[in-house]
Amino acid sequence: MNFLLIGYGKMGKTIEGILQERGHRVVMVIDMDNRADLETLDPATVDVAIEFTQPSSAYGNIKTCLDKGIRVVSGTTGWLDKKDEIELTTKNNKTAFFYASNYSLGVNIFFALNKKLAKMMSAFNKEYKSSMVEIHHTQKLDAPSGTAITLAEGVIENFAGVDKWTLKGEDAAVDNGIEIEAVREPEVPGTHEVTYESEIDRIDIKHTAHSRKGFALGAVLAGEWLHQKEGIFGMEDMLDL
Repeated sequence: MNFLLIGYGKMGKTIEGILQERGHRVVMVIDMDNRADLETLDPATVDVAIEFTQPSSAYGNIKTCLDKGIRVVSGTTGWLDKKDEIELTTKNNKTAFFYASNYSLGVNIFFALNKKLAKMMSAFNKEYKSSMVEIHHTQKLDAPSGTAITLAEGVIENFAGVDKWTLKGEDAAVDNGIEIEAVREPEVPGTHEVTYESEIDRIDIKHTAHSRKGFALGAVLAGEWLHQKEGIFGMEDMLDL
């Protein structure tokens, strides 16, 4: 397959290596220095674009590709206030868009486990308070992470009495919210921990990434899976979770 790679930071370079290992061709790499090349790119040369950039540029990158009819896999978080517009553009151009806040297989199993635990704990929502901690590298600009927000949404959907998330240090903690603590440290791929705590005990579930390769491989698998499809998809569709 022919891939367009948008974003050439640490994740982009890891994705490039995996694409090459799996026998794919990277037809072009778009980064800050050559963003204009995306406008003139011939869509016939690309099967799928994989986009990992920054919240400020993600929407424009994705929309440009979709307007050209190029299928897009995106892992950029922090721009989802415009996701409805991207989904409409996808439908209007009869192409495909795949988004996940996290492409790791283990994290997506963790998402399913998180929903299951929240549902189990819901009957005890008077006794237990839910909270969350996420740890990422200092170069990650958005807080909380997209993965943390997805986890929080899983709790909100299934744990009675919780209907919002708040960011520790910026938002006031509320009784009906799950508080997320966002920690930034040098050179850490990512950790997410969901906690239920009462006066007598504490229950934790935790996922810790050892490297970026799991995220990058998941994005490549999503690109392979998206080939020749039309519509809006996520990891639950690909993994049938």
